[in-house]
Amino acid sequence: MAANGARFHVAECGAADDPLVLFLHGFPEFWWAWRHQLPVVAAAGYRAVAMDLRGYGASDKTPRGYDPFTVSADVSGVIRSLGATDAVVVGHGWGGFVAWSAAVLASKQVRALAAVSAPHPLQLMRSGQLRSVAQVGWFQLPILPERRLLAHDGIHIEQLLRSWSAPGGAFPDAEASRRYRAALQVWPAPHCALEYHRWFVRSRLRSDGRRYSARMRSPVEVPVLQVHGALDGAVSPASSTTPAELLAGPLQYEVLTTAGHFPHEETPDLFNELLLEWLQTL
Repeated sequence: MAANGARFHVAECGAADDPLVLFLHGFPEFWWAWRHQLPVVAAAGYRAVAMDLRGYGASDKTPRGYDPFTVSADVSGVIRSLGATDAVVVGHGWGGFVAWSAAVLASKQVRALAAVSAPHPLQLMRSGQLRSVAQVGWFQLPILPERRLLAHDGIHIEQLLRSWSAPGGAFPDAEASRRYRAALQVWPAPHCALEYHRWFVRSRLRSDGRRYSARMRSPVEVPVLQVHGALDGAVSPASSTTPAELLAGPLQYEVLTTAGHFPHEETPDLFNELLLEWLQTL
């Protein structure tokens, strides 16, 4: 579907007139990350839609537009293209970063926010939040990170998934590894995916980054669910609770003790139960 000057691929379950729940995947995934949630949320009476973010999967891979201002407008545009006025937005990882951003920058379209393994962006910017600081630093280099993601049939992607998830867990299994590796083998998908990370770091000293930080100091006015895995190898759940001054609505904060960075895939039954219970409170 067309939105904000680009075309986006979506996967959908549920009736068109049910309340919309929009799912945003993280790095290095695509809409398929929400395969355990879409039918369950739809069966509970919601219209469950997962989109491929700009640059990922079957969505357009534009030469630019990987800043939170643009991708928040992408989310807003997709919601309206789906015929809805607003949605509950559920985002994981960098998709959670986008979801937090949209809750402020496109607030009329976000009815509630569920952030999975995704601290508030201003919290994430603080030193020590990212366990994978070295990895994000490596992503700033030109060309070399893209080549590494493409090398050896994308084996580095599987290594990232495994290192960020709970030690000794079953994720990623063979199918997940195959799908995520294949999705980032289509050029320029690896470059587009890394551009999100590059904006996050490089904008810190630029006017657009300062403008973003200033906007994100506005309190999020909708209900928020934060879910973190205690064994997250990418983002530490410690001190990730959003400060009260950044929230004007209710916050529910949950830590899943057996999950890593991908609780919706590592412990889907537990995550689905938690998500559905929260949705029923809205």
